[in-house]
Amino acid sequence: MVGQSFLTLPVNSFFMPQSDFSKFFDYLEFEKKNSVHTITAYRADLLTFADFISSTFGKEDLREVNPSQVRSWVVNLVEQGLSNSSVNRKVSSIKAYYRFLLKTKQLEVSPLAKHRALKTTRKLQVPFSETEINTALQKIPAEGFEELRNKLMVELFYSTGIRRSELIGIKLGDIDLSSGLLKVKGKGNKERFIPLLPSVKAGITDYLKERAGVKNGNSGDHFFLTAAGVKMYDSLVYRTINNYFRGVSSKLKQSPHILRHSFATHLLNQGAHINAVKELLGHSSLAATQVYTHNSMAELNRVYNSAHPRNRKKGS
Repeated sequence: MVGQSFLTLPVNSFFMPQSDFSKFFDYLEFEKKNSVHTITAYRADLLTFADFISSTFGKEDLREVNPSQVRSWVVNLVEQGLSNSSVNRKVSSIKAYYRFLLKTKQLEVSPLAKHRALKTTRKLQVPFSETEINTALQKIPAEGFEELRNKLMVELFYSTGIRRSELIGIKLGDIDLSSGLLKVKGKGNKERFIPLLPSVKAGITDYLKERAGVKNGNSGDHFFLTAAGVKMYDSLVYRTINNYFRGVSSKLKQSPHILRHSFATHLLNQGAHINAVKELLGHSSLAATQVYTHNSMAELNRVYNSAHPRNRKKGS
């Protein structure tokens, strides 16, 4: 069953019988294989939506909501100062709930059937340069448990393009050094295999030697551990990457995601096929991968303008 944090609703939750509401979260966890983070966000969005519908229109059942009332909620969110992207994310949660009601024959038409997302401007993430990545790696001493672990995390993010949650979730059995493959469990528990570079395999071997001397603090078989022997966690991974890149890069963001972004951009710059990059990243659609082509196109334009005979200065 889903944890109590998902199923136990406040006493003043009006909109659906608790048993029906909990079935939605069972569906998200067991059929859709959504993460705890996603289910928590959906729950919060649904509760605020239900409270608005109840207090504004006196409706206690979300199956009775009409499109006009949904638009009123969206307007209310915008008036609160939420960005368009934040509003769209909340609407996505509500859409997911209504899709569930349609799927389970509790509803014939969703009140969001004709809803259009608010326009947003996609912020282009600037990847680290190869020089910045190499400089950051050179800053990390190649000895000691934490240093070897940290260096390996940077190497893995950049050489495989995995997500932070995927790195934290790596188990000892997911790494096959003989075949040079890493098994990654991505979104929706979908598994994919990513090849490991020789330098990364060497880093794994060195790290495992140090890891063997770390006292196990109920970490199970998780590959990456803290110095206390417990499973790595989000904020520690973020701080580690941020600390190493803060001194070598002036970019606004220095995070594990920028290393993933750098992985994809650099592969595309070197001529990798976008479908291959899509598979390595674990994207379900090509559209998600195409965002990385913006940076590769910028690099292509730079090379073109500097190399084309009609654009080169005389004597160059």
